[in-house]
Amino acid sequence: MQDLSICLIQADLYWQNIEANLNTFEEKIWEIEEPADLIVLPEMFNTGFTMQPKGLGEPMNSRTFRWMKQMAAQTQAVITGSYIVQEKGEYYNRLIWMRPDGSFEQYDKRHLFRMAGEDEQYSAGGQRLIVELKGWKVCPLVCYDLRFPVWSRNFSEQDDLPYDLLIYVANWPEPRVNAWDKLLEARAIENLCYVAAVNRVGVDGNEVPYCGSSAMIDFKGEVLFRVRDVESISRHEISAAALEAFREKFPAHLDQDRFRVE
Repeated sequence: MQDLSICLIQADLYWQNIEANLNTFEEKIWEIEEPADLIVLPEMFNTGFTMQPKGLGEPMNSRTFRWMKQMAAQTQAVITGSYIVQEKGEYYNRLIWMRPDGSFEQYDKRHLFRMAGEDEQYSAGGQRLIVELKGWKVCPLVCYDLRFPVWSRNFSEQDDLPYDLLIYVANWPEPRVNAWDKLLEARAIENLCYVAAVNRVGVDGNEVPYCGSSAMIDFKGEVLFRVRDVESISRHEISAAALEAFREKFPAHLDQDRFRVE
């Protein structure tokens, strides 16, 4: 692995306004002063966390997909974030991992937030995604997935660790931000990995407030960066050597309980 540079963009979102959000994020991406390997956007970054997918969901290879492809090519960075995708009559809260060469991977949010009715409007994903970037194995997940540690479990039967960096993109409300902060640290500690997390700020169309608390956390659970209440563009370098040295010194994963996730 080489060291990895990650840019986290914490922003307010225009409610259900795809064009305005894409324009805003394009401007913010061009404010990044130094090149990055990876640019992370929030959950449903082009609409806000809406339970009205009809009219907002897009087929694959439509406007937002093409925008991500263009941004990745122009910045020569991977761009990731989730938005509403319509496919075969179903709607998905889908994270796209868009590479500079136009190739991509996708992950459909597994755990749908029933308290907002997300499970009634969207279809759940069933397969975790692990991608590679500069030798790093990366597992990107979406918001409510954070509450379910079995889904993010960093384990294989070969006693190796399937990923090195865990990413969460979110619209996580301010009243529950304490859980967000603590669970991010727990996921880093238990999985011996870095965690990068991007949340939004502002108030959405349902009058739900968000305070951000986007963060970069190391494999010990130490918070390297956290920002609240303001829009923010932050760039971070994470160390492959530091991660590998800690895992060699403290290989707790070798003592994990063995079970499979179905």
